[in-house]
Amino acid sequence: MSTDNSHSKFANLSFDDFRKLASDPTLSRHEKVGFPDSYRQGKEGEIFRDMCGKISNLSLPGKNVMEIGPGCSELPVMLAKRCETNASRLIFVDSEEMLELLPLAGHITRYAGTFPSALGEDIEEWAGKIDVIIAYSVVQYVFTEGNLWGFVDRCLSLLSDGGEIMFGDVPNITMRKRFFSSAAGKVSHRQYTGRDEKPEVLFNQLEPGQMDDSVVLAILARVRAQGFHAWVVPQLATLPMANRREDILIVKP
Repeated sequence: MSTDNSHSKFANLSFDDFRKLASDPTLSRHEKVGFPDSYRQGKEGEIFRDMCGKISNLSLPGKNVMEIGPGCSELPVMLAKRCETNASRLIFVDSEEMLELLPLAGHITRYAGTFPSALGEDIEEWAGKIDVIIAYSVVQYVFTEGNLWGFVDRCLSLLSDGGEIMFGDVPNITMRKRFFSSAAGKVSHRQYTGRDEKPEVLFNQLEPGQMDDSVVLAILARVRAQGFHAWVVPQLATLPMANRREDILIVKP
């Protein structure tokens, strides 16, 4: 199992990189999904409670639930158990390597590959029938590697009336800068580094591949313009990266 001082190996990951992580037997389940153990160990129950508190359809029976990029941590296992209890159908979309590490059950359907192409012709069958779509800590990779607007639009096309989407754990570099410019952020930085220094915060500079306020708010604007409700909501303060990540919730009226 690798140590937490190798954070850099989890930066700038691609879909193929995650496939390799999933196949690496030396990594923990948290590391396989791109997080050092210190970021997720013992915290996934809290993350799942936060998720369920924001997605009301996860509390209702007989729903169609889709998770895009579930990875192989305990979060998709918790979701599978919740769906089984609620007699809901669960659809996982991820690489074959990740899916092989997830449970098999009669209420689970698995599509290997990237969304939406992995669904093939079935995507038309699911149109307007999905009650919950979850993409947790996924959108940033679509932003850098794929077609963000195509991804968002396809998700919208699948929603049933009253359906909900959570684009969860979205990193926002502008939010991070605001935090580290604050008194609390400076204290946090000193505690993390063990050094009496201020964090370096630079505004108004080119940062390719980074999601910021403009991207997050553009997602809201696009979704709302197409007739859906959408909000940016904070994570619980107890979650590991709540000071620099946020959730986007979407509802089809």
